[in-house]
Amino acid sequence: MSRITCKTCRRLGESLCGRAKCAYIKRPYAPGKLDSDRKHRSSVSEYGEQLRAKQKMRITYGLMEKQFASYVKLATAKHETTEGAVSSGLKLAQILESRLDNMVYRAGFANTRALARQLVSHGHILVNGRRINVASHKLRVSDTIAIREGSKGLKVFSGIQDKLTAQNPSYLVAVDPKSLSATVKALAREIEPNFDTQKVLEYYSR
Repeated sequence: MSRITCKTCRRLGESLCGRAKCAYIKRPYAPGKLDSDRKHRSSVSEYGEQLRAKQKMRITYGLMEKQFASYVKLATAKHETTEGAVSSGLKLAQILESRLDNMVYRAGFANTRALARQLVSHGHILVNGRRINVASHKLRVSDTIAIREGSKGLKVFSGIQDKLTAQNPSYLVAVDPKSLSATVKALAREIEPNFDTQKVLEYYSR
């Protein structure tokens, strides 16, 4: 999956690329003519809203269409937990958040999911002591991720201990700055408010 471009951020109406100088911050409108310059302002259809919601979620997690669609299919299958039924929207969030590249990002080992995916694919990350280079690898509660010993001296990890000490990581993961490791504490308990999973599911139910 290629890096998220600022043009994509502008088209979807939100800064998703993680860049401090994202073009959307200065130009928070879609590429092309401004609505005020158009002779006929186009209203977004229901399908258009569903498509935008799907693209926003898919691109945020850096997934290709086929892979994202398979996650939605898995999320909408019947599933139960010890607490009872889990909504399809929450199940989708749990699937996406449990990916290895996402947890590397949540732990603070990378400042974007794109960089986290690169770190994983280049073999810099260990899962329970084993090198895993598959970004989609599914993590479970109590799994441990860590930066490989031979990779700690790389420039990309320069000053990372100080950054990890200063930050407040996600409730999903507990970070140990000294060992540059993190333990998965929980599955996602909520859907991030900037995602409309209902519209995402409606898109694929057509």
